[in-house]
Amino acid sequence: MATSDQYAGVRYLVDDVQAAVDFYTTHLGFTVRTAVAPAFADVVRGPLRLLLSGPPSSGARATPEGTPPGRNRVHLLYEDLDAEIDRLRAAGLSFRSEVVSGPGGRQILLEDPSGNLVELFEPATPH
Repeated sequence: MATSDQYAGVRYLVDDVQAAVDFYTTHLGFTVRTAVAPAFADVVRGPLRLLLSGPPSSGARATPEGTPPGRNRVHLLYEDLDAEIDRLRAAGLSFRSEVVSGPGGRQILLEDPSGNLVELFEPATPH
């Protein structure tokens, strides 16, 4: 397990830093580490440090214009995916997919306020 200064960092470009902070802290269990809205905030959950870069941030400016968005997404584990989906739908959140099942487990894609994807994943239980 990583120590508090050994986070794995992922940067998401967001349209509204405060809306992103509210989304990740209210609905997905992240806590605020740093917030300098409207430019930047970072939130943490376990060893994951999610850097939320708004339009005025240097991180957002580093992406060349016209670069297509990646297909990356944050991957969060849940023991009861159905209960989590019900909770988030009741909060009015939008999903980009239905539940997909495979040999490793089940997943659904949640969309943050800027359209970034978050994969909610329930591992398959061993038989």
